[in-house]
Order: sequence, then structure tokens, then C-alpha cells
Amino acid sequence: MKITAHAMTDIGMKRRINQDACLKDDSLGLYVVADGMGGHRGGEVASQLAVTVLKEFVAQHRDDMTPAEALEKGINRAGEEIYKMSQENEELAGMGTTVMALLFRGDKLYVGQVGDSRAYLMIGESIWQITEDHSLLNEEIRAGRITAVQAANYQFKNVITRSVGYESRVLVDVYRRQVRPGDVYLICSDGLSGLVETDEILGIVKKAGPAAGVQKLIAVANEKGGDDNISVVVCEVLPD
Repeated sequence: MKITAHAMTDIGMKRRINQDACLKDDSLGLYVVADGMGGHRGGEVASQLAVTVLKEFVAQHRDDMTPAEALEKGINRAGEEIYKMSQENEELAGMGTTVMALLFRGDKLYVGQVGDSRAYLMIGESIWQITEDHSLLNEEIRAGRITAVQAANYQFKNVITRSVGYESRVLVDVYRRQVRPGDVYLICSDGLSGLVETDEILGIVKKAGPAAGVQKLIAVANEKGGDDNISVVVCEVLPD
């Protein structure tokens, strides 16, 4: 299988700092979105450290760990580094980040997730969210305490229940999927998913194509208010 990927991050319309980070590494087959949080600089530091440490870890253990192990252990190694730095620097206290990582190996895809950044799969005229948000809002919906209609006005919809680096260890969700030519995977921070509906994401990528679609998605999110930083990576699976 061959993967073509396109990545872009944008500060949005309301923030003074971009606390998101993206990684596109075709040689490793590794693609990451991280949405940082914490203080004036904390989120920016946490997200950049997460993608850097994860990339180095996956590269170092390419031959002695399974892809699933490399993602789980690599994300936790990043968490350890972020946590250590936050303990040593008062300005960075309490920082953390989401991590959404895709790792392609042959005809398999491994997905590592912490937080509410999302992964979607698009095939033809259909789109599915293939991860589940680690958020207070999602827990309330799953428990039946609020409805999807009420979710738009939920007071704590930006509160996440897991992050990388807030503590020294975190539970990482790891998924494995068979990939096929024609599959299109999209990962994004909630700066996109919080403003652009799922069906609209599909329509934009279908119409514009993966490369132009990334730019168009960010433009649409900004047109809808650009309340947060916006990061998008689109990976298209092609035959060899």
C-alpha cells in the first residue's frame, strides 16, 4: 500500500498562540495531531514535545516492538517527558496534550489516542468516526444524562478526561484496522470537529480532494468562528 498525506495547522480566529502540533512523517508512516493545553506557553510546549518524542520513539523501536506497542509506549514516554518538564518549571505546571496518531505498516493501520482529537474513515459516500472522545461531554451522552441536542450548549464540553502529560502515565486507546486502496483517513483537533459537522467534512474532502480539502476544511472552520486552533491531517490509501 502507498500512503499520500497532507497536513496543516492554523491558529484560528480567536487564539493568540497555536497550541496544536502536527506531524507528517512519510518514511515512518506516522501521522499525528496533538492539541495542547495549559497556561500561557504550556500547551504549545506539550504538543510539540509529544509529537517529537513519539516520532523518535517509533523510529528507535521500529524493529523491536510491534506497532501497537510502539504507539502505546511512545505516547506514554512523551507523557513522562511532559510531566517531568511541568514539575521542573512553574510556568508549565499542569500542561498536557491530546494525541491522535496513525501508524501505517503494510496493509495495517494502528491508531493511538488520548483525549478528544478525532480520527475519521471515509470510504466512497460514507464517513465514520473511528475513535471515541475522552471527554466529559461524551461520558454524559453515553450515560444518557444529556442528549445530542443538548450537547451543543453543554457547559463543560471542552473538558477532557484523559491527556498526555498531566500525569506521568495515561491509558492509551490503540486500535488496529485493515487498510484498503480508496480508504481516506482524517485526524483533527477539536478546532475542526467542534465547528464542522461530520457530513460536511466528508463533502468537502470528496469535492476538493485530500490536498485542497485540508485547506478548505480549515477555511470553513475559520468562517464558522475559528474559536480554537485547527489541525487536520488527511491520509489517502493508494495501491502500490
